Amino acid sequence: MTYSMRIDASNAEQARFWDGDEGGYWAEHAARLDAAIARHHRRFLEAAAIPATARVLDIGCGTGQTTRDAARRASAGSALGVDLSSQMIEVARRIAEREGVTNAWFEQADAQVHPFAQRSFDLAISRTGAMFFGDPQTAFSNIARAVRPGGRLVLLVWQPATRNEWIIAFSTALAVGRDLPPPPQDAPGPFSLSDPERIRDLLTRTGFGEPRIASVNEPMYFGSGVEDTYRFLLGLLGWMLEGLDDDGRARGLDALRATIAAHHTEQGVNFDSAAWLVTADRG
Repeated sequence: MTYSMRIDASNAEQARFWDGDEGGYWAEHAARLDAAIARHHRRFLEAAAIPATARVLDIGCGTGQTTRDAARRASAGSALGVDLSSQMIEVARRIAEREGVTNAWFEQADAQVHPFAQRSFDLAISRTGAMFFGDPQTAFSNIARAVRPGGRLVLLVWQPATRNEWIIAFSTALAVGRDLPPPPQDAPGPFSLSDPERIRDLLTRTGFGEPRIASVNEPMYFGSGVEDTYRFLLGLLGWMLEGLDDDGRARGLDALRATIAAHHTEQGVNFDSAAWLVTADRG
């Protein structure tokens, strides 16, 4: 795949992933994925406390909900969302145009190496997007250069997998008794910033002050009914069934449906989750 944007070599695999079928699925199910994390989103925006005049940089913006909501709060400022996925960026642009959010802009870019104008943002934010950098030290250094002295960084990142019922339940069901390796904590992925000490080390070495890290526990919503949720999760996580024979696959699908049914209530299908809310000042 050829890109017009500059991509750091350490992010090449992530670019292929997010600008391929995976990014396409997220683009197709934008509203569904935003609904899943809605309770965390509210807490994230409260922590960001975006002033009306702010210039906001949204890292890993996906289909743009965080960028649009930041732009609404920065009514006399602006918000720029960047992401590796061309498909999600296109969806973000369409929604912003449809909703009349004229001070939100979107660009397909690798935030790790993109030449942002120095000191051009008051605030950098990322809702579950900062965990996928191939070289996080380089990435946060680049982001720090883009934020003015006295500006802020606000992140929402997942706590360890063992504290997130959703990933444990889904991976256990689809493993069908196999001893699958846990998600890595020292490589790009959803849990790469799950260790607060790693967060502190990275940020203080890249131009930010001592971060403030708060624990946030909220349920994640995956659908209104069992079959609806089953179809959605199978499209999202079906790759976990690779390598199984027909019998193993059938058992995995039955186990997934069963764990969904066990979490189905009048409020829909919900699983517990735990995240860190990270705020740090730009030195």
